[in-house]
Amino acid sequence: MRTYYNLIAAENLDRLAALSDGVFGVALTLLVLDLRVPAAQSVHGEHDLWRALVLLAPRLLPYLMTFLTVGIFWIGQQAQLNLFQRADRNLTWLHIGFLFVVTLTPFSTALLAEFIAYRTALAVYWLNIFLLGAALYASWIYARNTGLVKPEAPAELDGAIRRRIVIAQ
Repeated sequence: MRTYYNLIAAENLDRLAALSDGVFGVALTLLVLDLRVPAAQSVHGEHDLWRALVLLAPRLLPYLMTFLTVGIFWIGQQAQLNLFQRADRNLTWLHIGFLFVVTLTPFSTALLAEFIAYRTALAVYWLNIFLLGAALYASWIYARNTGLVKPEAPAELDGAIRRRIVIAQ
């Protein structure tokens, strides 16, 4: 039998959104830490600085890709939260799982940037992005199937959201 605490715990969507904003903000900030400023000892003029910046290009592409991708997922989860009338403990745990995967993006991006020519690095990065989509999809399906979606949400929205998550993969 459920206790009263279990009935009311984790229903507040504002707290879930605030936690999400914090986790996304930290993850996006950590991404840039892999872009290192060239060492002053190796730069003796404009030409050296330009060469050092060009050498950053292989790290810049994964950074840019991931920043945009994580931004897209942030928008998606914000849209989902706006469509929910409330949360429950299970949805909260699903969302925490989603945020866990968000926190892995700086690692998988750094791995890809360092070993961009290796399929394993690409596979780890792709798996990270796939798991973001899978977790977001799971939270939407769960919310829809348990009546957590606002009743005024149009029925055709369900298919559009599911397609958008799958296509984003």
